[in-house]
Amino acid sequence: MPKGIPKKYTPEFKKQVMETMISEHWSYRETAKHFEINDHKRIIAWEGIYLEEGPEGFAVERRGRGSKGKPRKIPAKIEEDLLAEVQRLRAENEYLKNLQALVLEEERRQRKKRR
Repeated sequence: MPKGIPKKYTPEFKKQVMETMISEHWSYRETAKHFEINDHKRIIAWEGIYLEEGPEGFAVERRGRGSKGKPRKIPAKIEEDLLAEVQRLRAENEYLKNLQALVLEEERRQRKKRR
């Protein structure tokens, strides 16, 4: 393959590389040499993906520049928890406003009785 043109590795190949490296207790360089991968740093990156996302993480396309404009999608469970907390805080806020209004109304009545 000509120099400068990146080689495309399949998700299955990456999975095989990671599983072999882990099972054989090979270093990054040993693994790169065995599988004829020019740069052992590529294997370091694959290991991060493998440990963080599992073998399914290799199917995700990661080429190109990352988007900086869109916020990252948060997990559904965390989103549900945050929405529930927002609703609870809104209800608490409304309750406290009503309580304050009642207290002020009671104080106003007490002042009127004194006069």
